[in-house]
Amino acid sequence: MSSVRQVRTPTYRHHKPSGRAVLTIDGKDFYLGKWRSEESKAEYQRVVGEWLANGRRLPTANGRGPCADLTVDELIAAYWLHARSYYVKDGNPSSEISCIRQALRPLKRLYGHTETSQFGPLALKAVRNVMIQSGWCRKMINDNVGRIKRVFKWGVENELVPPSVFHGLQAVVGLRRGRSEAHETEPVRPVPDAHVDAIKPFVSRQVWAMIELQRLTGMRAGEVVIMCGRDLDVTGDLWFYRPSTHKTAHHGHERLVDLGPRAQAIIRPFLKADFAAYLFSPADAAAECNAERRRRRQTPMTPSQARRKRRRNPKRKPGDHYTTASYGRAIGAACKRGGVPHWTTHQLRHSFATRIRKQYGLETARAMLGHRSIVVTEIYAELDRTKVARVVARPNPS
Repeated sequence: MSSVRQVRTPTYRHHKPSGRAVLTIDGKDFYLGKWRSEESKAEYQRVVGEWLANGRRLPTANGRGPCADLTVDELIAAYWLHARSYYVKDGNPSSEISCIRQALRPLKRLYGHTETSQFGPLALKAVRNVMIQSGWCRKMINDNVGRIKRVFKWGVENELVPPSVFHGLQAVVGLRRGRSEAHETEPVRPVPDAHVDAIKPFVSRQVWAMIELQRLTGMRAGEVVIMCGRDLDVTGDLWFYRPSTHKTAHHGHERLVDLGPRAQAIIRPFLKADFAAYLFSPADAAAECNAERRRRRQTPMTPSQARRKRRRNPKRKPGDHYTTASYGRAIGAACKRGGVPHWTTHQLRHSFATRIRKQYGLETARAMLGHRSIVVTEIYAELDRTKVARVVARPNPS
């Protein structure tokens, strides 16, 4: 799917022999009227608009899309062009793009040459069975089946797929817990403080600072790795951090992280004169690591080592900021070296939620986590079972 060729928008051209404006789509010429006239420009906008709305395909003579002969492969190709322009965040493809690619692979493999009008509920369930046999978990399968339905819904919206096809696919309900062969994933649990503290000697001070900030504030990993000076408000006793981008930004929601004295003490050594620079940089971590290695060197350099110059443009060089993936890999490697069970950055957020819920209540935890719904917070914050046990242990609960 990544190899789909981008179809360029047809251009408004001058047909000199006739003096008319013309555009060409799929080898077919459309004469629009007198060159540079308002009527020809309006006709150009109409034809190109219908072409774009129809998934960059020409409508049929009756004005409807080519529902009868469109294959699943062709539908995927048309949807992929739409997805690559729609699922974009800060000018870059969002994580949803890779999820869509993964969901459509079994569909393309099994039914790529099938006409969309012949793709029904049983075909969708066959694709789902392939997902089960591939070892995907139940939630992942349900999410990806939903993405396949979304492709056909988009096809109906753009008159590429008969409406009856999507209506039939809606009848396929999601897999239920314990009622399918798909396995369940273990719920995310808070990470014990002892497991977090055990990796401190095996990570850079940049990574440790991000870990500590997550423990104190409950920030998402994607928010802490992009922290810059320009996104910080340090004018008062309480600092504030507004991430330049975050998980719910596309919904128009604002994310504000409060930074108290302990968080400020962690951040202060990483503040830079360049407000646009990322606070936590792998390049800084690598430079500090190399300097420490030189400081601990016990034998003098040989003449050839002393004359060696660093490459100006190495093939692999540290980036200016961590990604969620590189941040997670650093933690995973440290867990292995520290001899503790592997834990993730997401578990730090669960630990924070559970602690805040226990001390200050569910509503405070919701506000500090940046959730719009308290239902979501309940997933993150485990119930404090000690209160339940205290009530049950009383001889007379009344």
